Amino acid sequence: MQRVAGAVMGALIGDALALGCHWYYDLAELRRECGPWITDYLTPRSGRYHSGLLAGDISQTGLLLVMQMESLVHCAGYVEKDFTQRLDTELFPHLDGTPMQGPGGYTNQSIREAWRKRVPEHHPWGECAGDADTTEGAERAIAIAAFYALRPKKMTEAVCSNIALTQRDPAIVAMSVAFSAVLAQLVSGAALTPQIGATLMAQVRSGALPFHTVTQGHLQPPPQGAERTQAGRFTSPDALLTAGYAALAAADPDIVIEPAWKVSLVYGMPCAIYHQLPAAYYLASRFREDYESAVLHAINGGGQNMSRAMLTGALVGAQVGLEGIPRRFITGLRDAQRYLALAAELEQSAARLVTRTAATGPLRQAEAQPVKPNH
Repeated sequence: MQRVAGAVMGALIGDALALGCHWYYDLAELRRECGPWITDYLTPRSGRYHSGLLAGDISQTGLLLVMQMESLVHCAGYVEKDFTQRLDTELFPHLDGTPMQGPGGYTNQSIREAWRKRVPEHHPWGECAGDADTTEGAERAIAIAAFYALRPKKMTEAVCSNIALTQRDPAIVAMSVAFSAVLAQLVSGAALTPQIGATLMAQVRSGALPFHTVTQGHLQPPPQGAERTQAGRFTSPDALLTAGYAALAAADPDIVIEPAWKVSLVYGMPCAIYHQLPAAYYLASRFREDYESAVLHAINGGGQNMSRAMLTGALVGAQVGLEGIPRRFITGLRDAQRYLALAAELEQSAARLVTRTAATGPLRQAEAQPVKPNH
């Protein structure tokens, strides 16, 4: 299956599906203006977010994901200087630091803060990150996670570096990296089931993921004696466990969220990453073989439905592959052929990376494949 292409195209389609119905926090207003059940791309209404764009367009967040894909393909991997140069030359000249302006019809907080530090204040990259608690970093890192899915250590290094360009809160970075680790597992062939948390914790213990933990297997008490020092950027692995608990909720017959779009009310409609990730994980587990249901429930939940649909779309797209995404969503996406060609190049470049690595010597177990939990 084309899982790399499925992840990035799934994200772009989720982004575009939410463009015309973005940020309706009044659900009655959403139903009144967009219909009782949104099933397709919509043109944003005049005066609302992304006004002036057309049905099937992608937002600035989607454009940043495309930029990331182009950089990865051009450099055959993540080269930060290439990506930041693209920000400097292709995006920032079109911004003025205000929200309702710029490509895609809206500029998110973390990008506005980076623009202000980079352009008017002339800070170097590395000093442009801000305090936004949102998902922008995780969204543009989708391409990196998919590209390096079989190399979790390299993936987390590249994702950390990229997210730190715009976001500096360690907890937000940790949750963003955890999302990337989950996505990498799915691109590698896993499914979003309750066992994924144990799989990721095994990667922590193997040293493949840079999270600190003191517990033993199955979160049992630590051994007696001094705490073992473990190099890692993140002080706790808890962000890696969220997906497994959301999947457990989706599988538990005693936990009922009906209709599924009401997951936005359970976990929250706002933009912060701690609202967005549990909802995306829940939908991507409950509908892990049904891309259409997953993204439609994501957008019909209102609020920050663009991030919810983009993250959910990436997770389910990785599980079903490109061929599992309904054709009508691809044909309705503006500039779809360009994105499909780019996604195919990304998939091929990722495959060449694996081939080159195999030719130079076997990968460590932690780098080569998903680590199975110890049962």
